[in-house]
Amino acid sequence: MLPVFKNGWFPTVFDEFMNNNDMMSCATTTAPAVNVKESAEDYTMEVAAPGIKKEYCRVHINDDGNLSISIENKMEHKEEDKKQHYLRREFSYTNYQQNYSLPDDVDREHISAKVENGILTVVLPKMKKEETKVSRMIEIA
Repeated sequence: MLPVFKNGWFPTVFDEFMNNNDMMSCATTTAPAVNVKESAEDYTMEVAAPGIKKEYCRVHINDDGNLSISIENKMEHKEEDKKQHYLRREFSYTNYQQNYSLPDDVDREHISAKVENGILTVVLPKMKKEETKVSRMIEIA
């Protein structure tokens, strides 16, 4: 036997869940996952960006000398289907921006980035350390 909701409790709870802006706004504030690898030559950042085209990504060094990564995606649906009516549309716009402090040994002039298979990869090459051999005569006192 199925439960009977005499006072209309179930539709009220469902409506409150769907219309609770506080609860739904939490879902849109999730930052993408970021992996950072280090090798002898460079640091590599991998930012999860599934379905994002390179036109929507911006990587630059800001005025403070930090790495700034911005991802913006606007999904505009041009086609209208008159037979269907949306009760709620939530996945039409995403925006992400994060600043990262860079280690002192990063060569800021040669940073590169690419988007491939849903991953924004930023390569941060390390500066070449020049070993200087200091040969000199030490005076004996």
